[in-house]
Amino acid sequence: MDDRKRVVITGAGGGVGYATAQLLKDDWEVIATARKDEDLTRLEALGVAAVRLDVRDEESIFGLQQVVGEAPLDALVQAAAVSHTAPATDSPKNMWTLMMGTNVIGPAMVVDSLIENLRISKGTVVFLNSGAGERGVPLHSVYAASKHALRGYADTLRMEEASNGVRVSTIYPGQINTGMLRTINAEMDVDFTPADYIDPATVAGAIRFIIEASDDMHISNVDLRPRVEVSEKFNV
Repeated sequence: MDDRKRVVITGAGGGVGYATAQLLKDDWEVIATARKDEDLTRLEALGVAAVRLDVRDEESIFGLQQVVGEAPLDALVQAAAVSHTAPATDSPKNMWTLMMGTNVIGPAMVVDSLIENLRISKGTVVFLNSGAGERGVPLHSVYAASKHALRGYADTLRMEEASNGVRVSTIYPGQINTGMLRTINAEMDVDFTPADYIDPATVAGAIRFIIEASDDMHISNVDLRPRVEVSEKFNV
């Protein structure tokens, strides 16, 4: 019988989610989710349980819930996210629908589906937010709005679940060397320079620190910035 602590990671197909699955796989029972076949294959090759999940799809979330079953869940790491750029006055409705659904509504529905499992073990929920969840960013109005909404949800969830022993933490990272940032840079015609950005494994290390924190500590918010600030490149 596997007596390791159990974690669900959403958005584990790449970036921080994949790095977190890779970091935890030897010491935790990892249930890692992704949408694409090739990402699920990579996760299976890591030796973790790979589960198909689209956080915008209720049936998909129900499928994840069935995999978890009634067993205790020690951590839920929410790394699924999407971002595109557009002026605040020219952001199409489908962009709003996509980003709010993926970055806010979906994660909230995942929490709803697994909260009883987290309460059993007095587990920890970690939301991977963004610097855009703390301030406005030009050409990121929809993304920033979604991350501000996620911040409000996470803060409220933390207060409501405190009496149940569930810890809720949010990480606000700056630019991370991920495919999503590469897409953003391309849309903004900004050079992509991996060495300037935070390594996904570094963020995974912060996540591990949070979910393995001693019982007397509740880490509510963590800001992570690149060693040398690169915000000027993005007109932040």
